[in-house]
Amino acid sequence: MVAELISVGTELLMGNIVNTNAAYLSKELTAIGVSVYYQSTVGDNKERLKAAIETALQRADVIILSGGLGPTADDLTKETAAEALGKKMHLDERSMNRIREYFQRIHRKNITENNWKQAMIPEGATILDNHNGTAPGILMEEKGKTVILLPGPPNELKPMFEESVIPYLQKSNPKVLYSKMVKVCGIGESHAETMIKDLMDAQTNPTIAPYAKTGEVHFRVTAMADNEKAGKELVKPVVKELKRRFGDAVYTTKEEVTLEEKVVKILKKHGLTMVTAESCTGGMLASKLINVSGVSEVFKAGLVTYANEAKKQILGVRGKTLKKYGAVSQETAEEMMLGAVERYDADVAVSVTGIAGPDGGTPEKPVGLVYIGCYVCGEMAVYECHFTGTREKIRETTVIAALNLVRKMLLNLD
Repeated sequence: MVAELISVGTELLMGNIVNTNAAYLSKELTAIGVSVYYQSTVGDNKERLKAAIETALQRADVIILSGGLGPTADDLTKETAAEALGKKMHLDERSMNRIREYFQRIHRKNITENNWKQAMIPEGATILDNHNGTAPGILMEEKGKTVILLPGPPNELKPMFEESVIPYLQKSNPKVLYSKMVKVCGIGESHAETMIKDLMDAQTNPTIAPYAKTGEVHFRVTAMADNEKAGKELVKPVVKELKRRFGDAVYTTKEEVTLEEKVVKILKKHGLTMVTAESCTGGMLASKLINVSGVSEVFKAGLVTYANEAKKQILGVRGKTLKKYGAVSQETAEEMMLGAVERYDADVAVSVTGIAGPDGGTPEKPVGLVYIGCYVCGEMAVYECHFTGTREKIRETTVIAALNLVRKMLLNLD
């Protein structure tokens, strides 16, 4: 089964609202085995919207439109979809009553006349009740095609989709898609894809789809099957082969697990405490760790020592080290790391110092040069890294690299 998504609203085209509905619907449809080949966004214009619907009817089994079901004059989705399918509109008494009850619940006594527009329903349509707003959803079937209209507000669209649309689609499409995510860190996107090119060239079912993230590459392995158990069996050997090829660069096969969560989990497993000492990342590394619930069990402190004076006063970096080697150096990163360990009596410490740009680089020390130090229970390492991109990207990539370094050093404890 193939679905097409049409998001309606001039505010989406103008960038006033981020289109989260399309991302949500695509993900949910994929999870129940429905393929999405096209997405489009159309403004509040009847002619263009009708053309988009007619095009979608030619290439998809299910067309899902979101937005444009409200009471105002520019809410045209329902009327335009009905016209495209050759259906007339009629006033639905049940929808009127539900709209009236909704306003009573929120203690609104005056119901403006335009609200009854939402009770106009295409003939022969199935009404999808809206428990969180006034505009009902609509499901229309015509000549083997299904057109589904959903309200635009996510707090109305999501419950309606889950309560009414998913059960309908699952009856029509008994196949399921089962997927597993393999998350890799420390290997570039192009290199990672090259390592599994033979698998991707030969894939049929299951398939492997790469997704590049900052400092990471995620591979989604997806199988079409009759049921979830059969899907798991298809995916299992492919995931096993990816783990074999990437080794300890794979940090999880759970989609919901982040790199920082993995680091915290290992720290808890070994009963270790950690501290960070940052310069160019300005606290981003500590912030990542603090995103993890329960991190207070293992995380002692995050130090931001941006100025040389702070490096000396807080971390005990020697003045002669800074003078001879500079703030961005292996020697400074090492002293930052050891100073943090001594100050907080921590088992693990990570230090970061570098040039994030866009200014400050020299031929000897260009923008993107970063030193990352890691101390784990007496073992020490300092790595020289060269990153590219904007100031923000260099800082973000540095944080991921630092987390991955501490993860890999912690693995040596097992």
